[in-house]
Amino acid sequence: MPLRKMLISGGGTGGHIFPAIAIANAVKKRYPDVEILFVGAEGRMEMEKVPAAGYKIAGLRIQGMPRKVTLKWFSFFRDLLRSMVKARRIMKEFNPDVVVGVGGYASGPMLKIATQKKIPTVIQEQNSFPGKTNKMLAKSVSRICVAYDGLEKWFPKDKIVLTGNPVREDVVQLEGKRARAAELFGLNAEIKTILIVGGSLGARTINEAVHYSIERFKAAGVQVVWQTGKSYFPVAQKAVQDAQAENIKVMDFITRMDLGYAIADVVISRAGAIAISELCLVRKPVILVPSPNVAEDHQTKNALALVNHHAALLVKDADAKEQLATTVLELLENEEKCHSLHRNIGGLGFTNSAEAIASVIADLVK
Repeated sequence: MPLRKMLISGGGTGGHIFPAIAIANAVKKRYPDVEILFVGAEGRMEMEKVPAAGYKIAGLRIQGMPRKVTLKWFSFFRDLLRSMVKARRIMKEFNPDVVVGVGGYASGPMLKIATQKKIPTVIQEQNSFPGKTNKMLAKSVSRICVAYDGLEKWFPKDKIVLTGNPVREDVVQLEGKRARAAELFGLNAEIKTILIVGGSLGARTINEAVHYSIERFKAAGVQVVWQTGKSYFPVAQKAVQDAQAENIKVMDFITRMDLGYAIADVVISRAGAIAISELCLVRKPVILVPSPNVAEDHQTKNALALVNHHAALLVKDADAKEQLATTVLELLENEEKCHSLHRNIGGLGFTNSAEAIASVIADLVK
């Protein structure tokens, strides 16, 4: 039976949205006539990124559950009830053959309704430690696509398929791009370069640590490409200008992430699941600074999955201001360590993850 309609729910960050789009593209290759609808959260970045990728999206007015009991609980439950009503209407009108949840606020309601209606369902769990929603839904969904070993602690073993995380193919293809990257960023391709990224929205602690160390980076004679996110960009730009640090290029967002990776000798990054999946495929020595502000502290668990394989270094968020510059400058000088990290992280990468998930979806529909 051909796949007629597929619904993909979730979003909130690039780490959820880009894999969702990659899955949609892989399914579209298999079933050119399939109709695909995304469901996201109103006001979140998926409402812009998904249409830009050529897909339709519907929005739910939904937010994350407050961690403390405050007046926000009333608005949370009000929005949740309204979202469930709208989600049921979307499900009835679109009538999908399969529903895929990639994480994010909109993922839970759509998967819950789909399982109640006995529609085949797939969870794409990106992290080494699953979130509460996916753990709650695990027994009722059809398949769970994962990127790490060991998740049978939380999910039924017979539903797990090890696929890796889908990444944007163009982002991890770097061959022959270093000279073009140097031209884009206005840098010298022959000088060692650090790429600093804090996810699509930026990372305050990393930004503050780099800001604190501008003079050290200037004196070291290295180049830095610093993605700050929109909110910190004006502060960073002024600090670099004031220091006359021409070796540091500040950007609020790097559109051509492939060129960011291509120019990098070492990467400093948060430990989001998709960032790690990309880093495994581009094989760059990396220093991970896990965010402590995510559910279940899953970024630390993601980072340790690499650190325990001697495939990355870790600097704690609380130590970043004092330790980050020293750690990255010492690593740049240690060619043997860089080579070891390059070799070990490359062994952890998954290729063709989106196609593997498309195969799981195809088997369910059959």
